[in-house]
Amino acid sequence: MRRLARNVEILVESYNTYGFVNPAGEANLPSRKSVEAILRELGELMFPGFGEMEELDKSSLALVATERANRAARNLVREVEKSVAFAIRKDRNGDLKDWKGCHAAASLLVDDFFDELPAIRELLRFDVEAAFNGDPAAKSTEEVILSYPGLEAIMVHRLAHFFWAREVPLIPRIMSELVHSKTGIDIHPGAKIGESFFIDHGTGVVIGETCVIGNRVKLYQGVTLGALSVRKEDVAKKRHPTIEDNVTIYSGATILGGDTVIGGDSIIGGNVWITESVPPGSRVYLHGRDQVVEDAQFASRNSAP
Repeated sequence: MRRLARNVEILVESYNTYGFVNPAGEANLPSRKSVEAILRELGELMFPGFGEMEELDKSSLALVATERANRAARNLVREVEKSVAFAIRKDRNGDLKDWKGCHAAASLLVDDFFDELPAIRELLRFDVEAAFNGDPAAKSTEEVILSYPGLEAIMVHRLAHFFWAREVPLIPRIMSELVHSKTGIDIHPGAKIGESFFIDHGTGVVIGETCVIGNRVKLYQGVTLGALSVRKEDVAKKRHPTIEDNVTIYSGATILGGDTVIGGDSIIGGNVWITESVPPGSRVYLHGRDQVVEDAQFASRNSAP
């Protein structure tokens, strides 16, 4: 046990040497467990009764929603307050004098967030419909809500994206990584995603920070929408592709680069590797060892009698 005591001493010394300690007091870091609980509350506000042990009585729905929203809001204010304080400490090299200002800023942010919840729920309605209409195996929208990991990942992304867009540190990444660990779907909270988005199967999907996705886009498992460069000095640049409306991307496809645009109404086949833009209406697929890109004009010329 003498060796154990010495190793603990070394650990404590390292705390002072290079940090990585969540400081005590009111200005500490947001709680991962608390954020996870908040996501459960918000999920129930988006789809009431789908995560509960018992069904909801419609006569009490308003009361239950009010209680849940108030509880989520109180907890969110606390965690956002910590995040705002963290950002100020980083900017001021540890100096934080106006904690009340952090609380006021957090309260305003959470009020703004709840202003957006009806619109987020409307987007999720379209996502549910896209999953149901896009998957022949789906028997009902209830099945989609209860069991599809892609929908859960999209829901959390739409919630987290609000905080990312408002430059709240830590919390949106905690949200996205919580659902990533649960579903295997990695969507950076900075990605901009249009309506009626569907991720089928989902495992291994990666969507980068500066990715822009249009409306009615469908992805299969293993799709990567990533960056060509991972240098820190490029962090402020658009590093991830743009996917225009009505695009389907099949499993294992990799699309890289901030200047890469997948034109609308295109179909991207499985396991292709794309680092340059393709025009609208394209078909990209593997033929033997070759990667073939057919645009709409080429296809129409070849289909003419």
